[in-house]
Amino acid sequence: MATNAESSIAAPLKWAASLPELDDLQVGALRRMLNLAGQLPDDWSGMQGPTTMQEDFGGLRFQLAYMSYALALTHVHRLPAAPGLFKRPFEQLIEKMLSPDVWAYWHYVSTGNGPINRNQGELPAQWNPVGKDNIMYSAYIQSMALMYRYLFRDVRYAKEGALTFAVQAMFWGDGSLRFSYDERSLNEHLYWAMVERGFLGIACEPNCVFQICNQPAIIGFRMHDLVYGTSHAKDVMDGYDKAWADFGVVTADGHFNMMVMEKERVVVTPPEAPWVDFWLAALMHAWKPALVEERFPVHIAQWSVAAPHDTLWIRPAVQRKLDMSPVISARDHGWAAVAAAEVGDEETLTRLLGYADRFMNPVRENGAYYYPRRDEHFDAQGRLSVMDPHTGNVLLGYARLNVKDGLRKLFEGPLSDAHFAAPALASLSKGINVRRATYDAGRRMLALALDPVAGAADVVLVFDNAVQAGMPEIIHDAADTPRVIVAGDQLEMRFNMSRRTSLVLAW
Repeated sequence: MATNAESSIAAPLKWAASLPELDDLQVGALRRMLNLAGQLPDDWSGMQGPTTMQEDFGGLRFQLAYMSYALALTHVHRLPAAPGLFKRPFEQLIEKMLSPDVWAYWHYVSTGNGPINRNQGELPAQWNPVGKDNIMYSAYIQSMALMYRYLFRDVRYAKEGALTFAVQAMFWGDGSLRFSYDERSLNEHLYWAMVERGFLGIACEPNCVFQICNQPAIIGFRMHDLVYGTSHAKDVMDGYDKAWADFGVVTADGHFNMMVMEKERVVVTPPEAPWVDFWLAALMHAWKPALVEERFPVHIAQWSVAAPHDTLWIRPAVQRKLDMSPVISARDHGWAAVAAAEVGDEETLTRLLGYADRFMNPVRENGAYYYPRRDEHFDAQGRLSVMDPHTGNVLLGYARLNVKDGLRKLFEGPLSDAHFAAPALASLSKGINVRRATYDAGRRMLALALDPVAGAADVVLVFDNAVQAGMPEIIHDAADTPRVIVAGDQLEMRFNMSRRTSLVLAW
């Protein structure tokens, strides 16, 4: 029979065990993103796709940006009391976005004169990746920096020159190129560029205004509004609706329009492009949920293909290289999963992820779970088997980690002063998975579930706002008794962890 003391210890752990936590596949998907974020600067191992020059929709900038979005959603909705798990990786993703490897493509793309924007002729080459057009890069770095500020209340990117795009050249360019911005100056620059374009949007490539790539800018404006109390997002959303009324956000047959050729004022939307429907849905759901939720079931019914074991795959768009050889990726499938998660279609999400798990060759590596690149388009049964790094590293994990209305709720601004004043895991040593991190203000308890990524580990945990209400009682099922050090309002805890461990701090 348990003693009263044993019962009082067991009760908090029993309560903690009743809370939601990440399952093994979610932990693995998150670990993949954390591992990639932690790679050395300019080490793009595992992130390079079959195309060059960062021209496809799975280029480095997209992988880095949507990893940051996935981290944000996981933090806010699943592990709100563990900012320390996400903050440094978020910074690492932004640092990688500033690498010329990610944005130097713009020097060439800015000249235009390609097959679909030839009418402007050849334009002067630009180095500044956010100066004009290129919203397919500038909106991501803008929204990432402002999302970071909102999530962590850290002014790092508000400092002058904190977002500087620079090249240190030994043999050209007079030694260096530098274009300095911060979260506010970049946001203002994009906002006024939107105003100048009548809110239709900023072009990606010259003359090509895509709906999709203007959505991250709107998300960035909203993050700016939440931080600085402005109303940029509403201004842009209202203007966007009026500007796109001339062309239609949706086509006559119910699909999302892809882009407008700015000079000709002509809409371009390919007839077979599931990725347009699902990518735009996943982002636009933040501010047009009714439209997206009305169209999503129709789009899934049109683009999906039933597969064994009650799974689904998405019929991919086929693009052609200049030699007319086909280019096929899994992005249609990946974005469908992201959209299904965002609108809360659990059945479709389960079937899409189930297909990927059975037929798209997932692997486990260094604690991560992901789908490595595969260039064969279809298997022997004619089913989709291709995999690109963007989908395999990011999109399927993003879908697995998000919750219903996840981006929409973040857009609304869910974090209060009470969130930032509550006890939280501020930092942790490497090699530790966090499956649960929840603070219950009513109980005055912080619940964590941790496990080592690989074998036993010496763990260091640091908690913020930890002793302002007195020293907490530490209740755990660890084999090693935690040692505690207090410094100011921080509590540092050290112990050896060889297995999954539950931990409750009770005040």
